[in-house]
Amino acid sequence: MSDLPAEIAAKRDRLLQLLKSYGSCAVAFSGGLDSAVLAKAAQLALGDRAVAATGVSASLAVGELDEAREVARQIGIRHEVIETAELTLPEYQENTANRCYFCKTELFEQVERLAERLSVAVVADGSNRDDHGEHRPGIRAARDQEVRSPLAECGFTKPELRALAEHWELPVWDKPATPCLSSRIAYGEKVTPERLAMVDQAERFLRDQGFKPLRVRYHKGDVARIEVAPEGLSRFTDEPFRREVVDRLKSIGFRYVSLDLEGFRSGSLNAVLPVESLEISGGQGGRR
Repeated sequence: MSDLPAEIAAKRDRLLQLLKSYGSCAVAFSGGLDSAVLAKAAQLALGDRAVAATGVSASLAVGELDEAREVARQIGIRHEVIETAELTLPEYQENTANRCYFCKTELFEQVERLAERLSVAVVADGSNRDDHGEHRPGIRAARDQEVRSPLAECGFTKPELRALAEHWELPVWDKPATPCLSSRIAYGEKVTPERLAMVDQAERFLRDQGFKPLRVRYHKGDVARIEVAPEGLSRFTDEPFRREVVDRLKSIGFRYVSLDLEGFRSGSLNAVLPVESLEISGGQGGRR
């Protein structure tokens, strides 16, 4: 177990005390870094009075649920899987700048129903201090649903959470951000299960070729825009590989396949939004 700097240790202790004060807690649990740290803390502070809840829909990439289950098993927290129906909501399908608000509202409502059935007092999410200052409509959903954000309340930053996760030997301590598949669909383009599946298959193919980090963005006209790390761009100049990528993505359903020469950058789809449409705050939501 790695050593923990005094400042992070103090925040950890404050987090555990805060969670104990809840009496019981349901964690909105994706299995990623933030929610895994929160779930581990909840398990330490509350034992069997803590539960982790993972929402499942077509916007969840293949393999993510299995990973969440395994992380919950290693933590030792009770794990519940709940189905969410955000894809049936017209406001979500329209994919405007606040799409995430409707997704998170649906998730939190489902977790709250689970909490009521289990007589759990508090629903909590894994948002942290570094989420503030970004386009995060999900934080408004959390506020509206009275969801607590204990990591943010205790002042944890992303690097501090990675350090605490490594200290607790959580397998996701170095896992990159994995926002939902809907975040790959360009604003204004309808979110459908078919388009989500296209993105998921394309990313799995390219991930198998060794590309990390990676995004395949869906744009109007069934256009795929591939983002990889700058050092990986040169691989696409190899003719057999380039042809293989084009053929595979077209077989998945894309009509055109493009490579973004600027390379991977988190949140790139937000660049086309007018400033007045952005909600700058903290919370869930995840970068696009």
